[in-house]
Amino acid sequence: MARAARREERQKLGLVDAAQTLLDECRMVLPGIQALFGFQLIAVFNTRFAEDLDRFDQRLHLVAIALVALAVALVMTPAALHRRHGSREVTDTFIHVSSLLLLASMVPLAAGLALDFHLIAKLILEDERIAMICGMTLFTLLVAFWFAFPRAERLLAALASLRERLTGDK
Repeated sequence: MARAARREERQKLGLVDAAQTLLDECRMVLPGIQALFGFQLIAVFNTRFAEDLDRFDQRLHLVAIALVALAVALVMTPAALHRRHGSREVTDTFIHVSSLLLLASMVPLAAGLALDFHLIAKLILEDERIAMICGMTLFTLLVAFWFAFPRAERLLAALASLRERLTGDK
């Protein structure tokens, strides 16, 4: 007996609803990134930062801060674009560009998180190699969940649809 493919109900959003959803997504992501950014800044004033991290690691933390700041800028840009082009008008281009900006923000965010995770692991575990593995593992997991998993879901849905068309299953 053939396994029935799960059919998902879908509904196309109008431009206004799509813009609202996109801006809401940015608003949901932003507080978390800002909180992380604040903790990154506070860490610099901690005595352990100066005592236990060498200059290279301190600079690595600065790079992580810069990456998270870049992520903040990218997440906030859709709202600025919306205001600049008139908050009473929404275009397909706005939705597309803003979606790309939100997705793009996740790359420096993942890198910044992974770098700081590496530094924290190094302080706690006192082993550079294991700390590097920890940082790389976190980066890989974030990329997998944020980029690969959503694409895999679309690929599976496309394959199920193709299978239905080829076999005539409904």
